[in-house]
Amino acid sequence: MRPSGRDPAALRPVSLQPGFARHAEGSCLIRMGVTEVLCTASVEGRVPPFLRGQGQGWVTAEYGMLPRATHTRGDREAARGKQSGRTQEIQRLIGRSLRAVTDMKAMGEMTVTIDCDVLTADGGTRCASITGAWVALHLAFEHCRRMNIMSRNPLKDQVAAVSCGVWEGTPVLDLDYAEDSKADADANFVLTGAGGIVEVQGTAEGAPFSDAELMALLGLARSGTLDLFAKQREAVGL
Repeated sequence: MRPSGRDPAALRPVSLQPGFARHAEGSCLIRMGVTEVLCTASVEGRVPPFLRGQGQGWVTAEYGMLPRATHTRGDREAARGKQSGRTQEIQRLIGRSLRAVTDMKAMGEMTVTIDCDVLTADGGTRCASITGAWVALHLAFEHCRRMNIMSRNPLKDQVAAVSCGVWEGTPVLDLDYAEDSKADADANFVLTGAGGIVEVQGTAEGAPFSDAELMALLGLARSGTLDLFAKQREAVGL
C-alpha cells in the first residue's frame, strides 16, 4: 500500500488555475497533491546578447522555493548570495523543456522568462513547474497574439513532466515526499504531447534497477502525462 493509499498508476489530485497572477502576461497556479507552484510568464522586447540580430526569440526560466515551502524554514538563496546547484539544474531543465516545443523564429526578437515559485513542496516540484510553466507560456503567447505582437502562437506541442519510482519493489506514478524520500529508485520524465522524450532523469537509491523496471516507469509516465496534457488543454481553452 502506498502511503497515500493511491493505486500504483494514479496521479495525485491535479489542478491548474490559469491567470492567477494579475500582472503577468501569462500565469498558472498548479497543484499536484499538496505541492503548489506559481508559474508566471513575463515578456520582454529584447533577447540575450548572443541572439541579437538573428530574428529569433528566447525562452528561459527561474526557479525558487519560498522559505516555508517545507516543514522547516529554509534560507532565501538571495540572502546567501548565490543559487544552489539544485536550483540552477532545475531552472535549466524547465527552460530546456519549454524551448523543445517552441518555434523560436516565430517569436521574433523577444524573451519570455518563466518564474516558478514553489509555495508548498511535497515532492515533484520540478515536474509540477514544467507542467504549469507550459500553461503560463501558452497564455503569454496568446496575449502577444491579441496585441498583434505576433501572428500565431509559437508553441508547436505540449510538454509536461511527472515523477515515477520503485516503491517497495513496485513501479508507481507521481511520487509524493513520503515515497520519494524512501523509494528504491526514482525518475523524472519530461514528455511531449506527440510522444517525444525531452529528458529522463533516473537514479537508483539502493540496488540498481532493471531495464524492465525502467520501461515500466516510462509506461506509467506516458499514462500520467496524458492526463496532464488534458488538464493543460482545459486550462488554456483548447
